[in-house]
Amino acid sequence: MSERGNASNSLVTSITRRAGLAALFATTLAVVGFAGPSPSFAEDKKAIKVGIISGEDEDVWRVVAAEAAKQGLTIETVVFNDYTQPNEALERGEIDANAFQHKPYLDNQIKTQGYHIVPVGYTGVWPIGLYSKKHAKVADLPEGAVIGLPNDPSNEGRALHVLEHEGLIKLKDGTGILATTADIADNPKKFEIKELDAGIVGRSVEDLDAAVVNTDWALKSGLGPENRIAQEPVADNPYRNFIAVKAGTENEPWVKALVASYQNEAVKAEFDKVYKGTGISAY
Repeated sequence: MSERGNASNSLVTSITRRAGLAALFATTLAVVGFAGPSPSFAEDKKAIKVGIISGEDEDVWRVVAAEAAKQGLTIETVVFNDYTQPNEALERGEIDANAFQHKPYLDNQIKTQGYHIVPVGYTGVWPIGLYSKKHAKVADLPEGAVIGLPNDPSNEGRALHVLEHEGLIKLKDGTGILATTADIADNPKKFEIKELDAGIVGRSVEDLDAAVVNTDWALKSGLGPENRIAQEPVADNPYRNFIAVKAGTENEPWVKALVASYQNEAVKAEFDKVYKGTGISAY
């Protein structure tokens, strides 16, 4: 065999060996890549938008955002001024999560609007109260007193149960949490029940004998504990608020990080500072 032939054979052998090594290296990389760990949280969703209601919760969520940043998650809060907007925005995909509602409210929204939204972690509970600037206690409410209630289905039912608990009215047997004024079976002192928007009822206390007001709206309306003449029980309260997300995303890593960013001592301390005992952490 000629030297050229030997050289050619050596060249072919060298090329073949290099090609084989390259193929082996590529295969090794493929195996390592396939067998490696699943993507970390940082490789998942890194920034989210969370819908909240304007006011005190903005201070709380600044601390939540700081806690989230420690986990590599950036939270941008989107502030709304009424209860109807955050779920609509979440359903449309304009935000990734919201935190403002309790289960009876969400259940009613799903029933009436067809939303695909699920709770993923509790935040707090704000016991709804009966407020008055004219009367010092429930027993002082006169016959024919005008009492304001929030008019959305879940909060109206909640308010009516507060009145029943105080012995002011009696609801029909079997009335659930979505009670309406049509469910009043007995009104011995002939109270006039005035249904108002949840954001207005607290600001209308001056013109009413009393009003059942959500705690956040009570704070916004300048109502304090000194104006509260009754309050719903805290034990076994079905109105705990929560963080909610679009159905189908509840098991994603960023959701777990979001909930953990809220449910911790740093956020609880700010929550207690902001709500001054009117709200209670509920996780």
